[in-house]
Amino acid sequence: MSRLDAMQQFVRVADLGSFAAAAQQLGVARSVVTRRIAALEEHLGVKLMVRTTRKLTLTSAGAAYLERCRSILQALEDAETEVMAAGQTPRGHIHMGVPVSFGVRRIAPLLAQFAATYPHITLSLDFSDRTSDLIDEAMDLAIRVSAELAPGIVARKLGSAQLHTVAAPSYLARHGTPQHPSELQQHTCLGYSGRAHNRPLQFMVEGKLQSFSSPYPLQANNGDALAQVALQGMGIAVQPDFIAQEYIDRGALVPILADFAPPPLGIYAVLPSNRLISQRQRVVLDFFAQALAPQGSRA
Repeated sequence: MSRLDAMQQFVRVADLGSFAAAAQQLGVARSVVTRRIAALEEHLGVKLMVRTTRKLTLTSAGAAYLERCRSILQALEDAETEVMAAGQTPRGHIHMGVPVSFGVRRIAPLLAQFAATYPHITLSLDFSDRTSDLIDEAMDLAIRVSAELAPGIVARKLGSAQLHTVAAPSYLARHGTPQHPSELQQHTCLGYSGRAHNRPLQFMVEGKLQSFSSPYPLQANNGDALAQVALQGMGIAVQPDFIAQEYIDRGALVPILADFAPPPLGIYAVLPSNRLISQRQRVVLDFFAQALAPQGSRA
């Protein structure tokens, strides 16, 4: 096994946090991956990983080596991409997952421009608010709007979305306007969730993120659906700006608890962890990163 192959397998195991998961992706037995990492450690003369029955942890030497491996592998990919791109037009197919509301409101309006810029790249968009498994579903990338990503996720941040707590004027006229998140217990809120588990709402109070529970007569995993219910005066909703702002601008929804707004959500392009970035993935990433950037920050 070459030194480069060893680096790639080490990075795969570190990203997935499991020899078994890495072996499954590589299509080899777990014992094969274990032996190869052991051989790499013997060659380097240091322990890279500490394995227990419950988890795998990088040593300080392993963490440092991981960053160097990433840099080397990325430099190799960049060099190959640059050479290939010099004489090639980006082409091929991209299977891309997007959240429903963000996809319809922010991605769909950019598709004609993308097609004109890269006519030889075809797109297949999967609109869904669930978290997709990119490897199992053979996706090239996915857009995720989230407060945080799980460890080991390969991603590029494209921007952010501010959260607004909103209610219809009719709801506030009937029930009053809460002045503090603790008052939400006396109000009806609409919960964003894929499951009926009554996830509490979070707000910044005295510099700390705190959770506040509230009755949820309705929960849904789509922000536009919740916004429509809020417009009918059924309760208070916490919505990202790409959904809420148009309703706020025309007075259909009123922002409340602005002094306690939670931190913005990150907008990320997430990539499969089992392969290097292709030329077509890179141009898609660059296009949407540029197109979704705030007006003042665009080149």
